[in-house]
Amino acid sequence: MSKLSIRDLDVSSKEVLMRVDFNVPLNDGVITDDTRIQAAVPSIRHLLDGGAKLVLCSHLGRPKGTAAPEFSLAPAAARLGEILGMDVKLAPDCVGETALEMRAALESGQCLLLENTRYHNEEEANDPAFAQALAGGAEIFVNDAFGTAHRAHASTEGVTRHVTTSAMGFLMARELEYLVEKLRDPEKPFLVIMGGAKVSDKIQVITALMEKADAFLIGGAMANTFRKAQGHETGASRVEADKLDLALDILAKAEATGVRFLLPADTLITNEFKEGAETRSSGIWGKDGTTPSDWQGIDIGPQAIGEFTAEIARAKTIIWNGPMGVFEIESFGKGTRAVADAMAASDAITIVGGGDSVTAVNQYGLDSKMTFISTGGGASLELLEGKTLPGVAALTEA
Repeated sequence: MSKLSIRDLDVSSKEVLMRVDFNVPLNDGVITDDTRIQAAVPSIRHLLDGGAKLVLCSHLGRPKGTAAPEFSLAPAAARLGEILGMDVKLAPDCVGETALEMRAALESGQCLLLENTRYHNEEEANDPAFAQALAGGAEIFVNDAFGTAHRAHASTEGVTRHVTTSAMGFLMARELEYLVEKLRDPEKPFLVIMGGAKVSDKIQVITALMEKADAFLIGGAMANTFRKAQGHETGASRVEADKLDLALDILAKAEATGVRFLLPADTLITNEFKEGAETRSSGIWGKDGTTPSDWQGIDIGPQAIGEFTAEIARAKTIIWNGPMGVFEIESFGKGTRAVADAMAASDAITIVGGGDSVTAVNQYGLDSKMTFISTGGGASLELLEGKTLPGVAALTEA
């Protein structure tokens, strides 16, 4: 996957359109987490230092084709300006005469942010005329928004047809390095940790990585589906009842290929979904008679934590996608915290992907202890599945 990098570009005095991911969480117009903005800063600084007339574009939220003020990128423009120590103006739209005039007025080393691309339905439809209007007078396009690279939208794929050169930013390059190159021939033992709610969300990743992995650790609600498929009672826990045969197929494939597939030996259960609720540790569902039918699993249990952390300590390459339980509630988050701590203490290459896993690692202050944290949810999953991402495929070959 050899694509042109911004390191290869001469951007002096040239207009450069750069796709960033400024889809940040807002609370009453205030950014509550600027991680995505910070992640784009190295590429932005590099282009500005190189003398580019830099035009940034991004989506935010789901405005559904209307100019909804609550989805304005104004807070992002202000925050980026603070980080860069310079004025970052916001165009009132991403296309149109005013945006073109503001772009034309840029001088080398200046930066302009276009308003939310999803104010227009043509963005997600990858409309050719809209893509051309978005490209404007730019000679060069840089994509540093890995989190949207799995979508063939106008701002990720369509614009590449209307510029001379398209390149990947530093963030995009690191995503491809760790999610493709580092996993092409991973150092062994290679451990895959999967959590979250649905087996169906991760089935393609599990299938793809089973060819390379030595072991899987399965937590979260998806573990309930595997246990149910094995014939265990799961109480009131979340289960994908239509995916039981699929779960059995995965278990059979793991056994046939010699891959160790570890499900939680015990589960933390509760009858109330709130902080401070009564909890107890149940053995494998339905085996010890301690699981009432109206209780549900909300985390892996202490025995599972011990087994999982021991497995993590042995690994040399680890990829983690999905929490072990409902970590947002502190008393239900011991399993997720234990996995994060064990990975932070490991000397393995540790790769964290998926929004909830990343949130947990950041919440625990362990982000600096991980080798790489992916910024893409769906994009990282599709890349791990072996799919070609439209936003990557469209870039110029190196």
